[in-house]
Amino acid sequence: MSTRRQFLKQMGLASAGLVIPNVGKVMATPMTSKEHESAQSDKVKIAYIGIGNRGEQDIDESKKTGMVDVVALCDVDLDGKQAQKVLNMYPNAKRFRDFREMFENYGDHFEAVCAAVPDHMHFPVAMMALHYGKHIYLEKPMCRTFHEAELMMAAAKKRPDVVTQVGNQGHSEENYFQFKAWLDAGIIKDVTAVTAHMNNWRRWHPYDYKMQHMPDGDPLPKNMDWNTWLGACQWHPYSEKYHQGNWRSWYDFGMGALGDWGAHILDTIHEFLDLGLPYEITMKYAKGHNDFFFPYSSTILFRFAARGGMPPVDVTWYDGTDNMPPLPKGYGTSEYNADIPSTNQGDTPVAKVNPGKIIYSRDLTFKGGSHGSPLEIIPSEKAKEMKSKLPVVPESPSNHYENFLRACMGMEKTRSPFEINGVLSQVFCLGVIAQRLNTQLFFDPRTKQFTNNAFANSLLAGMPPRQGWEEFYKM
Repeated sequence: MSTRRQFLKQMGLASAGLVIPNVGKVMATPMTSKEHESAQSDKVKIAYIGIGNRGEQDIDESKKTGMVDVVALCDVDLDGKQAQKVLNMYPNAKRFRDFREMFENYGDHFEAVCAAVPDHMHFPVAMMALHYGKHIYLEKPMCRTFHEAELMMAAAKKRPDVVTQVGNQGHSEENYFQFKAWLDAGIIKDVTAVTAHMNNWRRWHPYDYKMQHMPDGDPLPKNMDWNTWLGACQWHPYSEKYHQGNWRSWYDFGMGALGDWGAHILDTIHEFLDLGLPYEITMKYAKGHNDFFFPYSSTILFRFAARGGMPPVDVTWYDGTDNMPPLPKGYGTSEYNADIPSTNQGDTPVAKVNPGKIIYSRDLTFKGGSHGSPLEIIPSEKAKEMKSKLPVVPESPSNHYENFLRACMGMEKTRSPFEINGVLSQVFCLGVIAQRLNTQLFFDPRTKQFTNNAFANSLLAGMPPRQGWEEFYKM
């Protein structure tokens, strides 16, 4: 049996340049005859980490494919009401509160994991999955610090047999295939500026930006494994302001509106325009700036250099209910896309402009929404003029969940693997550092260091991991 001590030791050896064994096989609990039968089926044996809220949505979508055999469920708050629906759906699945125990003591029973956990836990879950040779579908943003993305991409590169997929599901929908087809046909070319915006109400808007410390502790829910919830983060007492998705509000745990929605709005732009890393990240506006949670509203300018014959691009991000982006002439109305999943924030005010982007090229201007929403050429007169020149856009052969599961079976390649999504996530990490410091930063994409701010460089890795979690960062 591969114990946690052995796992940490092996990761420590890796930091010294030695090789980690391919897969940490465990045999603590023998497979039943039914599980052996399932192993020969055309379904992927999967374990879910984080089974409430967004995790529940991922589980529902995976179930629709008919391609999964659910063998394990893991959640630090198994007694919470958010977990009960999934527990009742799969009463025979093995249950865990600590994902490390699940990998160590039950890892031989599943071949893939799907993780919908707070942003600060994406890194350790992903690194353990890669170590154990388990395919992983990981919710976005891929990680919380620039350095974590570096380590995750490096670990995935060493494990080409392991399938990775980040959960920006629009990357398998119409916008993905349309953007590529229009780019290949020369419809999208010479892009010089992008406006990206997410102006809906967010969880932190009621908080007092003048607060002097993190929230006081609340009674811990019965049987909740708070120590595992915190992971590598420095100790904080439990607070209701962190649980049930509220962790998105805080720098210590989340990535704010940029990390939450940027992956759904900027993903195709970043990949197909080959943007890479920016050389400048500047906070143009921050309302309610403070040391603990994200600004109520913010405007961030990202500047990307020329690359491969394409001109430099300025990407400007707008968030906040009162921080609307400038709209070009002929923009028209902002249509709501009912296909976009709920944010689990209840009945909150809808922004005047729904989440999306405006792409400015030398000859054309494009309007797009979030997730898989297709692009439109604006104004409408120009769209009519271009209609006969537009190429046929191929249909997606699989949605994001099917794409991942088919990749696990060797039938497809994932469209948002760590190697692609990792750099996009790093862009968001740089943006969050600029938000946190409320300043202008210059970044060298070659050395991957800021050139004008030593303190900002320390935030590329963030706070040192808490005792007991250090070895995850030594690969």
